[in-house]
Amino acid sequence: MFSIARTALSQFPEADSLAPGESGHKLLNQFCFSEGWTGNLSNGLLRLGENAAAMHGLHQPECGLLNLVRCYDSADRDHVLRLFEQAATMSSSFCFSTTIILTSGQKQPVFCVGETSGLEQRYSGSMRGAFFFPRFQLETRGRIFSHHQ
Repeated sequence: MFSIARTALSQFPEADSLAPGESGHKLLNQFCFSEGWTGNLSNGLLRLGENAAAMHGLHQPECGLLNLVRCYDSADRDHVLRLFEQAATMSSSFCFSTTIILTSGQKQPVFCVGETSGLEQRYSGSMRGAFFFPRFQLETRGRIFSHHQ
């Protein structure tokens, strides 16, 4: 999924209304963990949280966009790059989902939502958002196939 919207995020029901008797944070933490990130459009650097950086195979929390996407499924990298480039040209909200290819050969799904702002002046502005990592990993097609032989 790759999507960008030029409108503000729509209002959703309160988190408590999503699961009777269970808080939204508790429910979200049961299925995934999340971490915020920021981006500085004047220097092109993204700053991830410690866990998000580790999930992306990064040794430092600050990186460029190319370093961020290199662990993504190769079929999605160009789409994510174009999405970030488009978001950097106008204040907007955006989202994408892909998988991170881990060194173990498994795939970790990742969802990202973000927004850009402050683009009124050339070479300025910022991005902010959150990564969501479901608490499961997917096996590659080859590994699944070999398990059935």
